[in-house]
Amino acid sequence: MKRIVFSILIIFVFVFSVYSQTGIIREFTGDVEIKPARASAFIPAQQGSIIEQDTIVSTGFRSTAVITVGSNTITVRPLTRLSLAEISSFAGTENLNVNLQTGRIRVEVKPPAGTRANTTVQSPSATASVRGTEFEMDTHNVEVITGSIGWEGSDGIAVSVNNGSSRTLTSEGGAQSTIEIITGSIMPSAPVGTGFAGETVVSSEIPTPSDGNIGVIVGW
Repeated sequence: MKRIVFSILIIFVFVFSVYSQTGIIREFTGDVEIKPARASAFIPAQQGSIIEQDTIVSTGFRSTAVITVGSNTITVRPLTRLSLAEISSFAGTENLNVNLQTGRIRVEVKPPAGTRANTTVQSPSATASVRGTEFEMDTHNVEVITGSIGWEGSDGIAVSVNNGSSRTLTSEGGAQSTIEIITGSIMPSAPVGTGFAGETVVSSEIPTPSDGNIGVIVGW
């Protein structure tokens, strides 16, 4: 009998330790609403609002929210809706699964020494998986600020996106990248709106260095 009671106690402690994690809205601006699990309607968020598993967070026009979940800080951009599909911690490992339904978020993952943080952000089109980094993502694009992530489109092929790089999904759902090219010298002239090889210039916001070298971001 004692052995049975002890086994039940061990199971209870295990389940509680895995599923007792929550997040909190650290700060917000504008119109932010939350819909707790099993609730029938959204309610206005407050600073300090508890975000449990399966809670939906929604931001309005010109509205943002900052959510902390363990070692994760999630900045929710305007016109974004997400839910925290999994929040758990066990044996020194934090697990967070964010379901990004629409909009854009910025995620910073900084686990303390001696712990691990497995963070996954899933959108209808792509999945980003990280273990200690900082990135910004919407449903089709990702930009890595520090560290590296695994980026996977609907084709199921994962690619690595490293510090300072960005990727966008192709029309076929693949996790292809916007390629950054820093040329060694000024290239011959090409038609307006295209690169030397005929590729479309997406952006040219990188300043021109004083030695005549140029940097452009191109995509094809």
